[in-house]
Amino acid sequence: MPLLLLDLDNTLIDRDTAFRAAAAAFLAEHALPADDLAWLMRLDAGGYGLRDDIAAALAGRYGDAVPASAVLAFLDLGGADRVVLAAAVRDALGEAVAAGWTCAIVTNGTVAQQERKIRRTGLDRLVHGWVISEALGCTKPAPEIFRAAADATGAALPGAWVVGDSPHADVRGALAIGARSVWVSGGRAWREAAYRPTHVTAHVAPAIRHVIGQPR
Repeated sequence: MPLLLLDLDNTLIDRDTAFRAAAAAFLAEHALPADDLAWLMRLDAGGYGLRDDIAAALAGRYGDAVPASAVLAFLDLGGADRVVLAAAVRDALGEAVAAGWTCAIVTNGTVAQQERKIRRTGLDRLVHGWVISEALGCTKPAPEIFRAAADATGAALPGAWVVGDSPHADVRGALAIGARSVWVSGGRAWREAAYRPTHVTAHVAPAIRHVIGQPR
């Protein structure tokens, strides 16, 4: 069975929208300025902000107004309880499986947070397996994390495709293992000069359908 390696955050699920909702709720719960939402989103940097750095920034800005335990709970969940799986994505994954593809999620992040998202959205019942960077001890674009996903699902890397929103983690990672890739652009322009994806789509559902429509 051919292998389809899929990113999780801002690819299969809209992680940023979920985090924004969680951040707004955090501010409201602690009677903090609603205008700080934009500042919080900049700190988060689409999930690439470091947890300890964000915690320190929150402590410095709010001091004793917010208990440290509340800050850590907010950061550890990171909107994981608010993520949803769009029907179009669910349908596209179903089509991939029906077409004989082995589907595996390859994601950077903590096990607790990423598995919470996978199970909450029902992705655990749609894909054949997943690999999370914290459990493996390395992050995308390292080839080892993609190889681990192949091993976990019993699939082979030759002929694999990688689908994701990150030029560095996903597209560069695909190149490292000799795989083809679809960059989920979200409407962004490609800016890397040294390498390019095999294909570009704005959203993940057409990305999946592009892959399953290609010759094997």
